Amino acid sequence: MQHGPAVRRRKLGEELRSLRHASGLTSREAAGLLGWHQSKVSRIETGVSGVRPEDVQRLLDAYGMQDPKLREVLGALAGSAGGGGAGWWHAYRGLIPPQYRDFISLESQARTARTLETSVVPGLLQTADYARAVTRASLDGLPTGQVDSLVEVRLTRQGVLRSDPPLRLSAVLDEAVLRREVGGRRVMREQLRHLARVSQLPHVRLQILPFSVGGYVSLTSPFVIFSFPTASDLDVVVLDHLTSSLYLERKEDLAAYSSAFRTLQTHALSPEHSLDLIAAIDRDDR
Repeated sequence: MQHGPAVRRRKLGEELRSLRHASGLTSREAAGLLGWHQSKVSRIETGVSGVRPEDVQRLLDAYGMQDPKLREVLGALAGSAGGGGAGWWHAYRGLIPPQYRDFISLESQARTARTLETSVVPGLLQTADYARAVTRASLDGLPTGQVDSLVEVRLTRQGVLRSDPPLRLSAVLDEAVLRREVGGRRVMREQLRHLARVSQLPHVRLQILPFSVGGYVSLTSPFVIFSFPTASDLDVVVLDHLTSSLYLERKEDLAAYSSAFRTLQTHALSPEHSLDLIAAIDRDDR
């Protein structure tokens, strides 16, 4: 369990090192075949540095690896590990920590996201004022300029819902998320109405877990499951904690969290009835 793309780099490096050993080449010999310094091969294999997908294919050619499925997975792994160039979020690297940049990188490359939230509206569905209130509450004392920049990051992230093709988002929210008054009554009313609007998008599925459900699996543990278009081998579960995030990539973990999310969807209100509850809470707050 490590930070997102850093995990991908190490995983990719381990696979490439194993394939090099199987080919009978030393790192010096492999580097010589590609016209590289030996240190470059070593940095790739230890996950210290990323590698471009096209260079992965060159390495696989040198190792005589022709399996198309494995070549596809390792090429995609290189892209998700940061070997495909810097994203827009790198402009904020002095402001946001590495684990947040890793999260945004995964989110920007994913095909689908499934998320459970128990306390706040997911970042992709927040209004600017709600995002500002959440940021101020979680980072007390932060200068206004930095708060504004973090809100800008949050809103820019939402571009994945407008991209072509858009991220397909399935969100299950505890009813407490709707009733917790973040930022005051006006901000919360605007947020509720925004949820109602965005839930109408064909690629967004929003469900509410009502209080009447009682206890349920993952009651105290919000999570996100990212799935990717090239291969299921790249899917990852992200667990957020106060000071860090954990990334789970084992098939057993993915299966367990996927099963938990299906159970949550079964217990949650339908999208239509969820909209009715959002509207009812909005009316009650007037």
